[in-house]
Amino acid sequence: MATTREALLDAAYDAALAGDWDHVRMADVAQAAGVSRQTLYYEFGSKDGLAEAVALREAARWIAGAEGAVVGHEGSPSEAIAAGTQWTLEEAERNPLLKAVLTDDLGGLLPWLTTRAEALQRIARDHCATHLSSHWPAIPTARVQLVADTVTRMQFSHLLQPGGRPEQVARDIAVLVEALLEGQS
Repeated sequence: MATTREALLDAAYDAALAGDWDHVRMADVAQAAGVSRQTLYYEFGSKDGLAEAVALREAARWIAGAEGAVVGHEGSPSEAIAAGTQWTLEEAERNPLLKAVLTDDLGGLLPWLTTRAEALQRIARDHCATHLSSHWPAIPTARVQLVADTVTRMQFSHLLQPGGRPEQVARDIAVLVEALLEGQS
């Protein structure tokens, strides 16, 4: 059985897929989840808080998928980054919420991937840095942070403006990672 929070997030996700987030009413989200509007506001504080919670839940799902994609591809940092990047870009092509956000430019959710993307980028960057540090502890922390930040920014860039087939972009980013780590481990 889903928790109230999960039911609200599911209802908000469905509303976001339907498009035009700016015109989604909190009362409609609450009704779709089977709770009062007051419960929705108590849980998330505001419509922006709800949108952020949906984005963070999707980020957690995304991280779990990327973690799965990296398993078996950990011969080198660049190999792991390539596997995670390729999965990320392929998943982006399949993900209905991302498609809705990117194609409905009037819907009000695009800033969560651009001007308001700090939380999502931090999650992705921290996950990348943690993975690199735990699997290749000899890489200096400053270099791990540089690689994680660069990879995250490049992935976000390719999510917003695809720049080729996912496997080719993943290889290109792996080459960049190799260059950034040359002589560091």
